[in-house]
Amino acid sequence: MKPSELREKSADELLQVKAKIERELMDTRFKDTTGQLKDMTLIQKLKADIARIHTILGEKSRQGKA
Repeated sequence: MKPSELREKSADELLQVKAKIERELMDTRFKDTTGQLKDMTLIQKLKADIARIHTILGEKSRQGKA
């Protein structure tokens, strides 16, 4: 996901998206273990999306306290 798309969402929506991506990451790791994963970069992409969400959540929390 693009950061601009994520910044438009509320903190609650971001947490829901993060939970969905974490579930997808777990499923992808399972596929990798069983040899069914075709796109080996998918795990890295999902982890980057999770990190991007954490960053934006941090930005939103700092803006609320400032």
